[in-house]
Amino acid sequence: MNRVIFNQKGGVGKSTITCNLAAISASTGKKTLVIDLDTQGNSTHYLLGKKASELNSTLADFYAATLSVSLFPKDFSEFIYATEFPNLYVMPSHPNMDNLHAKLESRYKIYKLKEAIDNMPDFDNVFIDTPPALNFYTQSALIAANNCLIPFDCDVFSKQALYSLLETIDEVRADHNPELAIEGIIVNQFQRRAKLPTQLVAELVDDQLPVLQTKLSASVKVKESHSACQPMIQFAPSHKITEEFITLYDELGPH
Repeated sequence: MNRVIFNQKGGVGKSTITCNLAAISASTGKKTLVIDLDTQGNSTHYLLGKKASELNSTLADFYAATLSVSLFPKDFSEFIYATEFPNLYVMPSHPNMDNLHAKLESRYKIYKLKEAIDNMPDFDNVFIDTPPALNFYTQSALIAANNCLIPFDCDVFSKQALYSLLETIDEVRADHNPELAIEGIIVNQFQRRAKLPTQLVAELVDDQLPVLQTKLSASVKVKESHSACQPMIQFAPSHKITEEFITLYDELGPH
């Protein structure tokens, strides 16, 4: 299963959700890959820690290779690194991806990620983290994925942007990837005792949007796990937020 975690708004928890769902997948024995398409590299640093600054090949190198012809091209697997956690791997981001964006777009390399993933059959689950923008890398992820998860951070502006985002997904489905399905909207940073978050979620449900039942609470423990470079299932396996991530993973169905 290839899942993309997508929202054009920043700060909604894409990297946190990506890495924690992937870590839970790996903890169940599934060989799991995180592809970090966000040039900020938050997922890369979350899963690799200090090792992230010592990598020889990243997604920037993968995409640069698509712009030239080589007699001995690197295999996609050469851009993948094992984390310290069993069954969990990452294809790391790099800031140089920003410099490649225009060339990749003009040369229409938008299917290269899908082709690479399709030719890499040994992973059970792939989770793709995306930048907070609708750009070449985001579109590549939407084309490569089967399912799309949309983080929602209980903000009025997020609600307004959500409908435009859903139209974007529909357009990608119509033009490039008819198999792309919206698996659900993940309510993140949810404060159950606050009026506004409850009201906003109720409005989404009333509009018959695919809001997932499991809601992720706001927790400083998640930020601590970022600092420790350990997903919650490793950092605090019995914590409430960890249990919520596990429940969310189970709600997503077949893996």
